[in-house]
Amino acid sequence: MKAIILAAGVSRRLYPLTFDTPKSLLKLNGKPILDYQLDALRSVGVKEIILVLGYYSNLFIEHFAQNHNDFKLQIVTNHHFFETNTAYSVRLCNTFAKDEDILLMNADVLYPTELLQRLVSSVHDDLIAVEVKKCGDEEVKVIEGEDKRIVAIGKKLIQENALGEFIGVAKFSRRFMAKFFASLDKLIGAGGKSDYFEAAIDPILAEHKIYYEDVSDLPCKEIDFLEDLETAKQLVHSKHFNG
Repeated sequence: MKAIILAAGVSRRLYPLTFDTPKSLLKLNGKPILDYQLDALRSVGVKEIILVLGYYSNLFIEHFAQNHNDFKLQIVTNHHFFETNTAYSVRLCNTFAKDEDILLMNADVLYPTELLQRLVSSVHDDLIAVEVKKCGDEEVKVIEGEDKRIVAIGKKLIQENALGEFIGVAKFSRRFMAKFFASLDKLIGAGGKSDYFEAAIDPILAEHKIYYEDVSDLPCKEIDFLEDLETAKQLVHSKHFNG
């Protein structure tokens, strides 16, 4: 199993903090957001990472060389990071991930090692981490079917129908990844370079079962805004990060 970490974005919503530092290298309790993810990957035995870079890519490369050279790292560069989004970034990984079981994650998500342990140990081959809660407009929402199966995913879903928020961490089988890349091809070919990758997952849900893992009991936070960063700074003091 390999991990894809999406870290190409500019993070304008966190200016001026991200003027000269990528969001996932901002520190929480003295430790970069990304390093919490890397610790979790180590905990489940994943040592191969496909890292999609764009904004200040040199800082990531230096950070890995100095602190994480135990990982086998494949760098994928999104040269169009200013005008594209995560769908485009994932599609760039096709050569390295189409025949692999994958842990896919946005680099700006804080979560403890237990989250990945739950995903990896699950009986389901295709599984996404969901915080069950009332959602707002900005969050990627999911709608639940029978037996914890996801039947819809996206930002534009009706809030009242949503089970909760997909926090941007998932486990996907190689069988799903083949369908996922085909769906990404269609999305981007239709002009969807600025879409989130969830827009390519939604059309597959009718034919391929994806389930969810409820992580509401864990201290997780996708960091988009300054208030998210402040919340994350408090969460890292939880026993889940210090136990």
